[in-house]
Amino acid sequence: MTDQTETLRALEDARDLLAASSLPLSTTNVLHEREDIDRAVAQLDDYVLPRVRSLDAPLLAVVGGSTGAGKSTLVNAVVGHPVTRSGAIRPTTRQPILVHHPRDAEAFATQRVLPHLSRIHARKVTPPGTTAADTASPSALPGTADGQALVLLAEPRIPEGVALLDAPDVDSISDENRRLAGQLLAAADLWLFVTTANRYADAVPWRLLVEAAGRDITVAVVLDRVPLGLEAEIEEDLRRMLADQGLGDAPVFTVPESPLNETGMLPPHVVAPVVDFLAELGRDAASRSEIARRTLGGAVRSIAERTDAAGDAVLSQQRAGAQLRHDVDRAFDEALASVIDSTRDGTLLRGEVLARWQDFVGTGEFFRNLEAGIGRVRDRITAFFSGKPAPEVQVEEAIETGLQTVIVEEAARASETAERRWQDEPAGRVLLGGSDLGSLPPDFRERTAEQVRAWQGDLMELIQREGADKRTKARAMSLGVNALTVILMIGVFSMTGGLTGLEVGIAGGSGVVGTKLLEAVFGEDAVRRMAEDARRNLETRISALLDEQASVFLRRLDVLDGHPEADELKAAAERIRAAARTLGETA
Repeated sequence: MTDQTETLRALEDARDLLAASSLPLSTTNVLHEREDIDRAVAQLDDYVLPRVRSLDAPLLAVVGGSTGAGKSTLVNAVVGHPVTRSGAIRPTTRQPILVHHPRDAEAFATQRVLPHLSRIHARKVTPPGTTAADTASPSALPGTADGQALVLLAEPRIPEGVALLDAPDVDSISDENRRLAGQLLAAADLWLFVTTANRYADAVPWRLLVEAAGRDITVAVVLDRVPLGLEAEIEEDLRRMLADQGLGDAPVFTVPESPLNETGMLPPHVVAPVVDFLAELGRDAASRSEIARRTLGGAVRSIAERTDAAGDAVLSQQRAGAQLRHDVDRAFDEALASVIDSTRDGTLLRGEVLARWQDFVGTGEFFRNLEAGIGRVRDRITAFFSGKPAPEVQVEEAIETGLQTVIVEEAARASETAERRWQDEPAGRVLLGGSDLGSLPPDFRERTAEQVRAWQGDLMELIQREGADKRTKARAMSLGVNALTVILMIGVFSMTGGLTGLEVGIAGGSGVVGTKLLEAVFGEDAVRRMAEDARRNLETRISALLDEQASVFLRRLDVLDGHPEADELKAAAERIRAAARTLGETA
């Protein structure tokens, strides 16, 4: 595998990972992180990948600079006649114009570079008073970026092997123009940066020049509109500033302030040094290759750094998502524990359930008789229940209502807690989006009742299965399946940890009644197994209800699904660095 192929594969893999790193959670620096990833993907598409695939393609020199610096006027002067729009009304550059030698047309006509811009082929002859963009005819290549287009102009005065791209102002009042200017500069092999004698120290251009120095981009600076007699003084100061920022080797071309002719053109002699510089590049293939490789090497290193930073950003997303998930899980785990405690410590046997159970089993005299000897239970059960139908349905309904109330209250508390915890985090607030997730849905209470009734139905089926043999079935039928089901439920709830005073005695007696009656019918081992099955069934149903409510929050974290792992991006960054060292330390 060649060095170029290794580098290309590493960059393509990184591009796919970066494009999939949407960073959906609103973490602290996410806006900057998203923009950085978007810029990295754009630079890969617009410049890095095309240049790696075609190292010998013509050099792309982007003419950039501040508003009114004279970029379009410079391009017109280099070409020798008006090809781009310039004027006093800003922003003036509405569509980027790429001027190239006719024999280089194939290199730019396709979507090889700047693939998100469609192509418009300008007419070769531009009448006086018009521009290339005014006389352009649509290309057959459709646009893919909201109608933005790259105007292509074949011009024999441009050296073969070099193309000039007139970009919008880097400090344009138009957001779209500023964005496009940055995109085009990131796609350049060479920056031809235009500034003026009274604006060369402005912050915006210098920020871009510092970025260029950090990426090893070859920069040539055109110092425009220099007052006569001050050329040496201003150029010396500019060179000092460039040297301070690591751009001491950048060529500087001084264009003295000169009147324009009737077509808005500068005198040819004032731009002759720029023309000669470009012509020399056109003649020297080795110099062009060195510039392209050096700029590419810097861009590849920049992509590695941005991919590494994207890994950090993804890790921050993962941590934020894990914390939000933990907040919800903790709230609902606490709710589940509280509900289960209520089913274990006897508190569900308070109030209405306790009263209905007393009605069901009778008076305290019954407990004393029952405790006198379990051997007589089988003979007395039928007589006890034969005088009058037992109100077991009322006990069943009281249990249903009690359980429903406990579950609904704890679910509501968990939802409020989860929402409050999410509101405390920027990412959580954005995910909530103003929704009232802290309130239970209108049907939650009824769904809870359905689950309790389903549990009661499962217990009835359990009683029927255990009473399947004839002898046991006869005993069970003497009491009735409903009655035995209620007794089993009471047995499940009859631990006394949460009761006091008289309730302890009543609930404790209730547990004895439940246990002894069931053991008299089914046997001790069977009753133990039935109670364990009944509790697991109930806890599973309660857990499912709370999980479903928790999912109302957790589903909003699905935005992280399919997101690359931080380790994948970190590994991709290392592969890029390794490939770049192999390919480009010539860069």
